[in-house]
Amino acid sequence: MTQTIIDCHVHINGYESLKNIPLDERIKALSDTMQANNVDQAVIISSYKVNEERPSTSQILEYIKNNDNIHVVAGFSIDNHDGKNTIEEYRKYLKDGKIKGLKIYPGYEHYYPYDPKYQKVIDLCIEYDVPLMIHTGDTYTPKGKIRYAHPINVDDVAVDNPELKIITCHLGNPWFLDCQEIIYKNKNVYADISGLVLGDFTEFYEKYLVGKITDFLNYAGEPKYLLYGTDWPISSMKSYLNFVSKLDLNDQERELIMFENSKRLFKL
Repeated sequence: MTQTIIDCHVHINGYESLKNIPLDERIKALSDTMQANNVDQAVIISSYKVNEERPSTSQILEYIKNNDNIHVVAGFSIDNHDGKNTIEEYRKYLKDGKIKGLKIYPGYEHYYPYDPKYQKVIDLCIEYDVPLMIHTGDTYTPKGKIRYAHPINVDDVAVDNPELKIITCHLGNPWFLDCQEIIYKNKNVYADISGLVLGDFTEFYEKYLVGKITDFLNYAGEPKYLLYGTDWPISSMKSYLNFVSKLDLNDQERELIMFENSKRLFKL
């Protein structure tokens, strides 16, 4: 049976193979990689800061306007780097249906996700019924402070904002058990499986993570809380698809994780 696939977590920042190339070529590289791996739709997440290697949400929207199968979630910075990525800018994009959600980056920025400064982002997501993606787990930078990125912090956000739909990015890696509990406890919290590896999976690490996701599904009880994403180009789409093929899922469960959950949450 043909599998419809939505990759809910990709980037076009200057990582890996995208370094020092123009934005239009990065978009083409994404499209080509999607096509090569039979990925039907993807969600680009813009950064919490804007610079030469990290395009703004407005730049990304301009370059994907003719790509019906590529969507955008807008990154937000409390520190508001360069005066861009503002709430009012995002309000307009949400009103026009141009972005599908917002993302905050605890750990990269040294704030807890329940910091009152994020409430305006939370309120905006609730107003337009779009998900808030929250970075959790390792930050892959020596400047990150991972206590801010622990998935246990998501519980405060979920409890205080029951109407908010939250996507806990990266399964809280390496705090998988804590992430399981947050999702089991809070019916408004989901998780994506992106960014669990740099590049390709090794055989050992693939086996290890298959066990962790199996534990998650057994603990949380339902696959409707799990979304497929890769973190491309940091992680390989091809290797990720091989990895998820090893999960013991029936057709309905696989359809939920690979397609239906993202379609529903992001209204694709």
